[in-house]
Amino acid sequence: MAWQIEVMEGCAVVRMNTNKVNVQNDTFFKDLHDVFDQLETEFSELPVILTGQGNAFSAGIDFKYSFDVFGSQNKERIRQWYAEYRATNLRIFQYPRPTVAAINGHAIAGGLITALDCDFRIAARKEAKFGLNEVPIGIPMPAAYVEIIKYALGDQVGALTTLKGELYSLEQAEKLGFFHEVVEDSQLLATAIAYARCITPDCNVAYAMSKKALQDSVMQQIDLRTTLLDQELPTGMSDEGNRRAQDKRRREIMGE
Repeated sequence: MAWQIEVMEGCAVVRMNTNKVNVQNDTFFKDLHDVFDQLETEFSELPVILTGQGNAFSAGIDFKYSFDVFGSQNKERIRQWYAEYRATNLRIFQYPRPTVAAINGHAIAGGLITALDCDFRIAARKEAKFGLNEVPIGIPMPAAYVEIIKYALGDQVGALTTLKGELYSLEQAEKLGFFHEVVEDSQLLATAIAYARCITPDCNVAYAMSKKALQDSVMQQIDLRTTLLDQELPTGMSDEGNRRAQDKRRREIMGE
């Protein structure tokens, strides 16, 4: 398991370190599930803090890996990719203890969704980019993610960020309500710990039940909409226009 767990002041601090900027691919997904397996068995009473390394929390999906899937036109392969990705997000979103994203830098596309999966989001005051840029590069946003985005950011901001696909500065993202608090980099973990310790362990069941109640309508929508709308995703991925946009983005990244 690549990710590290460190117990700090009664919190399980998880440092994501799959790769340099935590691009999300099958290795990242495995690391996430492995660490949550360990959290559930060894640290089940502790709140969880997720953070990255260097100047990136997570730069989102690994385009080199994912565009190979998207461009395959293999609908079952694409459908399975989305199912696996959805499972990683719901693993965080539904975790029954307090979860805090200590956002140490860039959080883009799937990386921002990882942060939105958490109950609370604290960002370091440093130059970084934040946003959901899937649509402008030809990637349809799954219905399950849209529900999580709306839950975390509200309908209006959720629609704006999803459809426009803009990348925002820290100041712009703060105004849009991406974060619960923005602090100096030196205070990031201390502030995240304070949020994570919003309850004592005696109240874990009360927290878990209340969190489940808050998320109930979201999960009902995800269960329904995942079945109906997300079945259309492989067709959307095979759309000629989307594929051109994805290929353009791939060439930009690869410097071709």
